[in-house]
Amino acid sequence: MLAKKHRISKKKEVETVFKGGRSSFDGVLGVKLLPAVQPYSRFVIVVSTKVSKKAVERNEVKRRLSEACRLLVPDFKKDSDCFVLALPGSVQKTYRELEQSLRGHFKKLGVLK
Repeated sequence: MLAKKHRISKKKEVETVFKGGRSSFDGVLGVKLLPAVQPYSRFVIVVSTKVSKKAVERNEVKRRLSEACRLLVPDFKKDSDCFVLALPGSVQKTYRELEQSLRGHFKKLGVLK
């Protein structure tokens, strides 16, 4: 689980990242990044009912993405606010596939070492 300081919880902050961030999408995930104001990276993970109608499956995807983000935070070379959107293809993916997709997005957007 992400530490509280690494989570974005305010609606206005989430909208700011979503509207103003640079984006990267594939068939599994979408990621939007905005340079952080704070001296650390923060994340918001969204898994809508379009991904799955079952809350159990949505929560599982969210937990997997949260853990992947937690493990990738020390590798960030610059602090960012990140919006991670799970797409319908993410339910069938394993943890490793989700982590690889997330790592690929972060590399593409230039925040990983």
